[in-house]
Amino acid sequence: MRKLRTEEITAQRVAREAISTAERLPIIGLLDNIRSLYNVGSIFRTSDGAFIRHLYLTGYTPKPPRQEIEKTALGATESVPWSHFTNPLDAVRAAREAGARICALEQTTHSIPYYCITPSDFPICLVVGNELAGISPAVVAAADIALDIPMFGTKHSLNAAVAYGIAIFELVRIWRESQAAPR
Repeated sequence: MRKLRTEEITAQRVAREAISTAERLPIIGLLDNIRSLYNVGSIFRTSDGAFIRHLYLTGYTPKPPRQEIEKTALGATESVPWSHFTNPLDAVRAAREAGARICALEQTTHSIPYYCITPSDFPICLVVGNELAGISPAVVAAADIALDIPMFGTKHSLNAAVAYGIAIFELVRIWRESQAAPR
């Protein structure tokens, strides 16, 4: 075993000139009033790594260009399609119009574990909420599904960018395995 060189890793990725026409995964991210610029940057970078279809920034979620976002995004604001909506419910409507089921990453009375999504739930829009208040009640009410990440220690939640990363890559795994399965 040896560590791959940067050029070996780059050869396995979508070329920058092909990024706008490459087929992305049927996953949309929606940030509901995230306050930390660093979380936003981290979510952009994770979204690039997962090759999601689109990222909606809503409410007072900071948007590029911002130095603090770029510090953690490392250029992903240029490779991830994104848009901003003042009202998160307008983004929910846009995701629904794109055919996505709305999936709140939130502890609710009907949450299911994040790994219980099925291929029939795609396309999907994963909503992550404010670091302190979580997803707004109106967006939770508009969601089709609620997912949570089981917690086993004393804390009841994770950092927004960390939770997004865990859930988004599980969605990627579920989708990619369903596409690899014989039909």
